[in-house]
This record gives sequence, C-alpha cells and structure tokens, in this order.
Amino acid sequence: KRFEAYDWHVIPDVDGHDEEAVGRAIRGAKAAANKPTLICCKTVIGKGAPTRAGTAKAHGEALGAEEVAATRTAIGWNHPPFEVPRQVYDGWDARKRGADLERAWNERFLAYEKAHPEAAREFRRRVAGELPAGWKEHCTALFDKINAQAEVVATRKASQNALEGLAPILPELIGGSADLTGSNLTLWSGSKPVGREGGGNYIYYGVREFGMSAIMNGLALHGGIIPYGGTFLTFSDYSRNALRMAALMRIRTIFVFTHDSIGLGEDGPTHQSVEHAAALRLIPGIDVWRPCDTVESVAAWIAAIERGDGPTSLLFTRQNVPFQKRDAHTIAAIRRGGYVLSDAQEPKAVIIAAGSEVQLALGAKKKLGEEGVAVRVVSMPCTAVFDRQPPMYKDIVLIPTLPRVAVEAGVSDYWRKYVGLEGAVVGIDRYGESAPGAKLFEYFGFTVDNVVKAVKSVLH
Repeated sequence: KRFEAYDWHVIPDVDGHDEEAVGRAIRGAKAAANKPTLICCKTVIGKGAPTRAGTAKAHGEALGAEEVAATRTAIGWNHPPFEVPRQVYDGWDARKRGADLERAWNERFLAYEKAHPEAAREFRRRVAGELPAGWKEHCTALFDKINAQAEVVATRKASQNALEGLAPILPELIGGSADLTGSNLTLWSGSKPVGREGGGNYIYYGVREFGMSAIMNGLALHGGIIPYGGTFLTFSDYSRNALRMAALMRIRTIFVFTHDSIGLGEDGPTHQSVEHAAALRLIPGIDVWRPCDTVESVAAWIAAIERGDGPTSLLFTRQNVPFQKRDAHTIAAIRRGGYVLSDAQEPKAVIIAAGSEVQLALGAKKKLGEEGVAVRVVSMPCTAVFDRQPPMYKDIVLIPTLPRVAVEAGVSDYWRKYVGLEGAVVGIDRYGESAPGAKLFEYFGFTVDNVVKAVKSVLH
C-alpha cells in the first residue's frame, strides 16, 4: 500500500517459484512504461530442502552433505556439482541478446547525433563524467569573487553561494533534501522541482534520509548525473548504509550535512553532532570536508564535483563564521586537505583546526604571539585528502618536531593520530545541551583562552 501511495505500479502476490507467474509479472512491469514497478513475490526459503525449507537454518548455515543429497533427490537434480547443463547455461547467457540490443542502441544514437550534434556532444560529455569546457577558469574566477566579497556567513549559506556559482554550468547536477531544504540551503536560483512529467533538477525527498541517499547512489550509477542531497549531520546515521555503499562502489555522490556541531544551539543534544564527523571520516573511501569559511566551502564543493572515483560528505555550520583572507597560493593549497593558514617565524607549536573552530585557533595564535609564543595554524578541512598527500608535504605542514594541538567541536579520539600521545585535543566527548550556540561553545571550553591553555600544556 505504501508504494501504491507513491503512485508506483504494484504487482502483488506473485508465486516466486512459478516461472510463468514471474514472467507475467515482468512483462506487466515492462508494459507500465510511465512509472516504476514493485513486484511482490512470495517464496519459501530453502525450498526443496526436505528438513530445512521454511526455517532459519536455510538462511544462516550450510545445508550439509546429507541435506544437499536429499535436496537433489527431491527436486530431481541429477547433475554433478558445478556442472551447469547447456540448456540452463544458454537460458542465462545474455551475450548475444545484449550485443544485439547494444548494436540497435548505437544505431539509434548515431541517427540522433546526426540530427542533434550539439546535444549528442553534451550527452557524451556527461556520460563520460567529464566537466564542461572552461571549468578550471570558471572555478578560479569564482574563488576570486568569493575571496573579494569576504562575507561573514554560515558555511551552509556559503555552500548555497557556491552552488549559485557552480551549478549554472553543470546541468548534470541534480539536488535535493530530506525535507530540510530551507535549513540545508541546498536550493539555488536555477533549481526546478522534479515533477510527475519528469524534467527538473531538484528532488523533494521527504523525511527519508536513507531513501534519499540510496536514490542518489542510483542516479550516480546511471551515469551522466552528479547527485547531491542534504539533511542535518546528526541524521547521517539514517543514511549510513547508503554512504558505505557509495564508498564501496566508488561513485560520485555528494552528501550535504548541515548543522554540524553544538553550534546549532537550542535544538539540543538530539540534533547536535558530536561523534558524526569522526564516524564519517572512518568510512574508507569517503572524503569528508568541514570548511571554515566561504572560500573553503567553494573549495569543498569543487573537490566533490571533481572527484569521479568516490563520494564526498560536505559538513556545514548553522552559525556564522568569520572570513579568512588568503592569497592565491593559500587558496590553491586548500585542495590538499590541510594547509598552513597562518604561520609564524620559528613556531614553537602547531594548532590544527577544522570548520568553525579555525577561528579559535587563529585567536589563540594572536594571543600567544602577544605573550611571545609563536605558533603555526593549520586548517584541515578534509583529513582524507590530507592523508593522501606525500609524506614530505605532510611533514612540511605539521612539522614533526613540534608539539601539536587539535581543535574541533567533536569527539577527540580521531585527532590523536595527528597530535600523538604527547599532544592535546580541545574537543567534546559527551553530548551537548540546549542553549544558544555561543553559550555552548563557552560552556564546553571552545574558547581562545582554553586553546591557549592547551598549547601551553604541550609546551611544558
């Protein structure tokens, strides 16, 4: 009934052991060309196994030699193990049928290409996963514009601004949100809802984070589409299996997660992400970007779009964050995942920070400098990308001989691989509270003074 409510074509009560019944259902699905079909088959697990059919044992363990022999007798299977009868093999061999279908499709496409050469070229580009001509120049111009604007906004707003700058030249970008469009700011001025008649480039998924994420994976697997969709970072838990599958399949799916820390404030600990950034970073193959301002937000979006061999999660704040001025060299370094944002002569320690906590690291650097203690500030918006850099680059940035302090409004354990046992982490290893974001930052020790204290602790 649920799928009927979605306006799917539903074929119920099909005997999954009846070849003719299954065939009729498939033909019925093909005939319903204007909507998706759900075929509901009734089957018996382990059917044919005399003592295991219809039991959990048919699912959870091997049948065993005796039951296998009895099953062979019961279903009349007289062929030795691993021998596939020619009739069965031919029935499943789709090579000739597939080759015929491919040949016919290619002929249709050649005719289409002659009639519509420009559209055919665009189709080839999108299916090949290539970015449009002038992409690099466009990105450079966008960086220059964002850097000149120097806006103080939430990074979720910076994300929307990045979409406004990038989406117009990427018609293959298909967005959406799990009923949080106004909060995630995943809508841009050129967004058009996908409706019953097709078309459009924005999907209102409803409150179904896993469904949204799985659908995005399907769009990416189809090819010619770069899907992105948003929800709150805390709700990434609901999407976890689809996130893992995207990483496993190495597909270009972009997951947008906003309201990324206790900084979201009054919604309280149920909505305040504490462990989620670290949990996402632990999924092999997924790049997790947590930018600190407008420029890093653009860099994160560009990295996600350019990454053709895996998914990306983009983590954005609810609250405003300060803009950090950069030169062209520093902007280019963002793509390496971690870089020196603010340096000092003969630094005595390195402060590593991500996202909204970068401002605390810079504030601590200034205060320590006034006390005669020089420190380097490293912004690390994407640990996965930084980890893929050559060892020499990582050593140049982090200076192995110096003590380190990491600052992030999340669980502290993840940062131990960067600061070591002798370093310090300013983090949060408990759930948040319901209060204004600024008050929570102060309450949980995310202050310039506390970062200064942490640096002094590793120096002594």
